[in-house]
Amino acid sequence: MRERGRTRRLLGLGARTGGALIRTRMGGQADWRALGEALFEGLSELKGPAMKLAQIMSQWDDLLPPDLAEELARLQRQAEPMPWAGIRRTLVAQYGDLEAVFAGIEETPFASASMGQVHRATTREGETLVLKVQYPGLAEVLESDLAQVRRLMRLGRWFKVPQARLDALFEELAASLRGELDYHAEAEALARYRARYAHLDRLVIPEPLVALSGERVLAMRYEPGTPLRELEAGNDALRQRVAQTLADWITEELFTHGELHADPHAGNFAVNDRGQLVVYDLGAVIPVPEARLVAMMRLLEATLAKDPMAMDEALLKLGGRQGQGAPLALYREAAEAVEPLFRPGEQDFGDVRVHRRLRELSPKVWAAMDRLQPPADTLLLSRTLNGHYWNLVRLGARLDMDARTRPLFAGRYA
Repeated sequence: MRERGRTRRLLGLGARTGGALIRTRMGGQADWRALGEALFEGLSELKGPAMKLAQIMSQWDDLLPPDLAEELARLQRQAEPMPWAGIRRTLVAQYGDLEAVFAGIEETPFASASMGQVHRATTREGETLVLKVQYPGLAEVLESDLAQVRRLMRLGRWFKVPQARLDALFEELAASLRGELDYHAEAEALARYRARYAHLDRLVIPEPLVALSGERVLAMRYEPGTPLRELEAGNDALRQRVAQTLADWITEELFTHGELHADPHAGNFAVNDRGQLVVYDLGAVIPVPEARLVAMMRLLEATLAKDPMAMDEALLKLGGRQGQGAPLALYREAAEAVEPLFRPGEQDFGDVRVHRRLRELSPKVWAAMDRLQPPADTLLLSRTLNGHYWNLVRLGARLDMDARTRPLFAGRYA
């Protein structure tokens, strides 16, 4: 990756997308599809921080115009792969003579992401595994890329995103990307999660192969599966089983272990032919302190009670409310929007009425950001939970959230 060339292309991409937004603000018709196509073409080639930012944005199904969200979502499914020659150099640096270690490595990746891509390989002993290979030179250009992404993110003002939200999002993005470069930490997370959730027979975590892994290559046993997005129109019984598994796992992550898989985009999940949920990519795992869980549960309890004063008190303790004047009317609307999902009995996450209310609520939340300024760790946690929520929506989940939350309110989080 040549730093100077990347900088020019990032700035050029910012100029093109900024120009499109300016034309829209001056009264032109917004062509969100064209804007999304331009972002896809530029970012899928650039990889790194800018592409990661677009992947994060694509999870905001409730906020972005549908055409723009769909184009950005392609970055999770169809990102342009890095040419094999560069990937091969990284593999040679790790293994030396590739033919001595592998019977074969597929040159075409079956997954391409923002920080690396995944190639299937066969060992000399005939075992199939996958190699997650970090893009060549990414570590060297990361900080330069982040500086340019900070400039690009100023475009968020055209969406009327408050500067506080942009700054918090940038800090989250920077910390996440720096962490994703550490393949040793990801291998440790895979091993930890495999041991921790071995009792969940409906969940599969790929096994890391430490002897074949290094600083820029992570080797894992191959765990095939159908991507989560492709289940949306599939068998309902399978989707409900997968949704139950996902919800059970997230609950145990948070309330038993105080940790959370923090990269919830749908490309990181699949379902194998035994109906098990496969979780890929543990490059982003965050601790969730018990004090924050207590504050979150108090906020949820106040929300379900439709008590705006208690909601404000809980937000203050959470660190998500600053300034003067509690937006009580906004709290009431938020409670009305969220409460239907927590009524007794199974509730449909595919209910479009809930989505509509959340979509209508989002601009009002952003408009109140002078009083609602979440710290970066709260933003990361809320983005992660929001991403998991939308995965449940895509599955058409029907869950009894009242039964799930009542024991938590009655226990140590009361």
